[in-house]
Amino acid sequence: MDTTTSTQSFIRPPENLIVEGIPPIPESLAEITRGYTEFRQSIFMAWHPSERAMLVRRNTDTSPQLFLVRAPGALPQQCTAFEDMPDTVCYPPHSSTHFMFRMSAGGNEQFQYYLGSLETDAFTLLTDGISHNSDARWSNAGTTIAYVSNRRNGVDMDLYVADPADPATTRLVAEFDGGGWVLSDWSPDDREVIVMQWISNYESYLWVVEIETGARTLLTPRPSEGTIHYSAGGDFDHTGNGVFAATDRDSEFIYLVHIDRATGVERNLTGAMRWDVEEFVTSPNRRMMAFTTNEEGISRLHVVNTDTGETRSLSEIPTGIIQEIAWHSNNRDIGFSFSSARTPFDAFSVDSITGEVTRWTETQLNDIDVSSFSMPELIHWTSFDERRISGFLYRPGPRWPGRRPVIIDIHGGPAGQALPRFLSRYNYIIDELGIAFLYPNVRGSSGYGKTFLALDDGYRREDSHRDIDALLDWIAGQPDLDPERVMVMGGSYGGYMTLAVAVNYPERIRCAVDVVGISNFVTFLTNTAEYRRDLRRFEYGDERDPAMRAFLEQISPLNNAERITKPIMVVQGVNDPRVPVSEAEQMVARLRAIGTPVWYLAAKDEGHGFAKKSNVDFEFLAKLLFIEQYLI
Repeated sequence: MDTTTSTQSFIRPPENLIVEGIPPIPESLAEITRGYTEFRQSIFMAWHPSERAMLVRRNTDTSPQLFLVRAPGALPQQCTAFEDMPDTVCYPPHSSTHFMFRMSAGGNEQFQYYLGSLETDAFTLLTDGISHNSDARWSNAGTTIAYVSNRRNGVDMDLYVADPADPATTRLVAEFDGGGWVLSDWSPDDREVIVMQWISNYESYLWVVEIETGARTLLTPRPSEGTIHYSAGGDFDHTGNGVFAATDRDSEFIYLVHIDRATGVERNLTGAMRWDVEEFVTSPNRRMMAFTTNEEGISRLHVVNTDTGETRSLSEIPTGIIQEIAWHSNNRDIGFSFSSARTPFDAFSVDSITGEVTRWTETQLNDIDVSSFSMPELIHWTSFDERRISGFLYRPGPRWPGRRPVIIDIHGGPAGQALPRFLSRYNYIIDELGIAFLYPNVRGSSGYGKTFLALDDGYRREDSHRDIDALLDWIAGQPDLDPERVMVMGGSYGGYMTLAVAVNYPERIRCAVDVVGISNFVTFLTNTAEYRRDLRRFEYGDERDPAMRAFLEQISPLNNAERITKPIMVVQGVNDPRVPVSEAEQMVARLRAIGTPVWYLAAKDEGHGFAKKSNVDFEFLAKLLFIEQYLI
């Protein structure tokens, strides 16, 4: 891919970008990749409260915005036009004149809630404008919202209520200690709410809080030994005397239960399962529940009658990824987002009685034949301790014979999971450059049971590095993959893993791309947003303990940078509250000091990853140049 000539012009980076060490990007590269960068995917966000219409979030020329789709296949009507991306949208239960959404500025994740009107295009700020606010829920009457916020001290997530028609009515209901409090549901009589106390990825508990007094009752007591996790909060049943939840109590995997509030007895609704329940949502009349299971990366949608326990799988939905499930007010239709390797995200619905699937939006494909895109292959390899590790491999097509270069892309989290997803613009790298993409689910990934999830905690952090070392052995044994041309890439925790692989196995890779990655665990834990800090300590270790601090310093890539001998590209959002920009800046400075080639791209108007299209496009083109120069 030779895209440079003496006569061609180059792309001017957006003014908000910091571009250091990156060669000029030819305009011709943007032209030949354009079809792959223009997919206008749609994410289902909310049903209209009375009509059979839905709000979706759709890609635009700037950032994803909200659109109203009045019928399946209808032309989406744009509802917002902000510089930033609206998120978590919902209508009040009985009114369609306005809807609520949240949004942060420049990726800083100080989320604010707004009330929007479809009739006037006016937007009213509901929160204080400066704090981190989350989990807003309408009361069943539609007259009040509840949400959690750290507005009191910037650390603790407390419970607030307000009349959206008058934000001045905002009232503190209950103070909580820590940043791990998540609001789930209102009781049928609007007198109580369920709040989940999130302690770690393995431990959480459900509380019931009285709205009038703020008094709270622990619904799920702590066990005398071990921990219990309630993964997605809870929903009240139609009587208010019971709660639906998803838990891993006495199980490797997460399953659905009904909890009797009077006795605390949990009734299993889904039986013995060897896959996690991921999402669940009760119907408006609270008589039915829809839930998805994660079957080694494949989503399955099911419905259960909460009175009889009868469960049915909605098998008419194609194989792929199902997200953002929600019931329509008719208690029959379920809206969701769907994607697969050859299907960009679009909005769909399914009739829970007949199983009939309806597609509401259709992504513009820009004359790109997505039917020829690589289908992911589920692969397995054996790690250093004989543990079986899995991942998804996208191979180039038959037009690319011989042993092909490989990009290993490691997910974040660390309790995330690589899924067989639509790769969007990365399909250009597979189709037009003949490079394979490999997405591993190393130990610590979700979806494989709670034992697997905990295998990289604390002092076992380096065991996940060894999973990649074993993967490199597996690549070497494949006749169509080139072990001499491997690039490692990842975002967030995956960015840390990228740097760790570059430190520990430099002779086994050609180059690496670190996106918003942790370079030093101690400085990360010191500087990450305060309301997140304790939750991260449960995962990585508490840096205030001298022995753990010494271990974290020992394994941090920044303190081992002299072992990084292959070129690195570092991408960072300046406003990132999770992995602060200082993590990238100190890594780049250290690499420069020791003479390792480093490209640095930072955005002044982004946070934990890039969201604005102009930034995403430039990042992609810079990665292509990096791949051409150092991998191919």
